[in-house]
Amino acid sequence: MKRNRLLHNQTDSDPMGTVANLFDVAMVFAVALMVAFVTRFNMTEMFSKEDFTMVKNPGKENMEIITKEGQEIKRYTPSEEQETSGKRGKKVGVAYQLESGEIIYVPE
Repeated sequence: MKRNRLLHNQTDSDPMGTVANLFDVAMVFAVALMVAFVTRFNMTEMFSKEDFTMVKNPGKENMEIITKEGQEIKRYTPSEEQETSGKRGKKVGVAYQLESGEIIYVPE
């Protein structure tokens, strides 16, 4: 009888208490995972108030251009737009924008 009283503590009578604790742990883990992904992929610009343009995989088949203007984020994939419009083209060079705002075009 004494052993049974040690296993079943009378003050711990709420069976949903452990479920609530598991939910809290899962929420903390989810937030930590989101923060890790944002910092790993250098996506902190998404949360700033500044406008920006980012190029993923430059010069490759799966290149994407992501722009943020105010609260609106646009994603442009050149290959998708070319297929829907029926136009075909090729890359002829690269344009770079300097810190001064000047744009330099480098033909290939």
